[in-house]
Amino acid sequence: MDMSRRDFVKRCLLAGGTLLVAPGCGLADEPGRAGQLAEDAEVGYVKLEQEGKLAERVEQAYEIIRGCKLCPQGCGVNRTRGQRGFCRAPERAVIASHQPHFGEEVPLVGRRGSGTIFFSHCSLRCVFCQNWPIAHKGRGRETTDEQVADMMLELQRIGCHNINLVTPTHVLHNALSATRIAARKGLRIPLVYNTGGYDRLEMIKLLDGVVDIYLPDIKFMDGEQAKVYTGGAEDYPDVATKAVAEMHRQVGVLKTDGRGIAKRGVMIRHLVMPNRVSGVRQFVQWVADNLSEDTYINLMSQYRVEFNADDHEKIARAISPQEFLEAMDWAEEAGLTNLDSRSVAQRDSFRRRWGD
Repeated sequence: MDMSRRDFVKRCLLAGGTLLVAPGCGLADEPGRAGQLAEDAEVGYVKLEQEGKLAERVEQAYEIIRGCKLCPQGCGVNRTRGQRGFCRAPERAVIASHQPHFGEEVPLVGRRGSGTIFFSHCSLRCVFCQNWPIAHKGRGRETTDEQVADMMLELQRIGCHNINLVTPTHVLHNALSATRIAARKGLRIPLVYNTGGYDRLEMIKLLDGVVDIYLPDIKFMDGEQAKVYTGGAEDYPDVATKAVAEMHRQVGVLKTDGRGIAKRGVMIRHLVMPNRVSGVRQFVQWVADNLSEDTYINLMSQYRVEFNADDHEKIARAISPQEFLEAMDWAEEAGLTNLDSRSVAQRDSFRRRWGD
């Protein structure tokens, strides 16, 4: 059974943020193979470092946090002097956990897992957040960029297929710096930017050539709904769609190797929510019209009533099978051809039990 993101986060918290390798995960087999894969990989951040450009990106990001505008909240606080803005993050990254994750999309997980690093804090305040102890409360351990780099190298050493930076928007300076340090020490596996979608266009442009795989959410397609459910980010749809369009421009559609492991491209998540509040139909049509019909899309059926969702009548219940089937039908009608395999399996299961 696949581990849900919620269960994974709880496990991380109970483990105190340490690296856990589940027995039987197959991470210790084929000695030397992980290193060979790393040597063979072509990743963007290594090329930038070889060209002497990655250091410039790090310097730019650190300059931005002196009047912090890493995210669209644009607080303007000087994080180098201990000031904290909307996200409440300090200058150094706070890490909740780092470990192989087997609950992500199949092309990221493969046999050896996605090497996730969960950053604490967030630039949104979603009332339904499943990771609220991390995102809202900031639970975790403050770390140096060198320590984050060591986490990356450890995840590569045990065989993870990629480094998966989870919620990195507000710690982009740390992520860039750690990536450069790790690259100079031998990091060679793809870098995944796993974001809630609320990213400034200028910051995504700063990542051009650094990130190999973008894994953004597009949560809402209507500003009024976004304002209610993200803690006031009425501009979320406009910001997210512009950011994702730039991600697609940089890396294009998903490309995998001969084993089906993701190497480069965009993978977009959209959580199907009750009463159509997320705007699924508008989302799938936007992808078809503005990106490409073979864009990798994961329509997720895992919505749960979490955190403060009980206080909002429209989202105070799980989605119905009919709501998920409706969402998948809309994706097909829009002409999308690269739907997540688990979403398709869920659709087929629902159709057998509740379909016409």
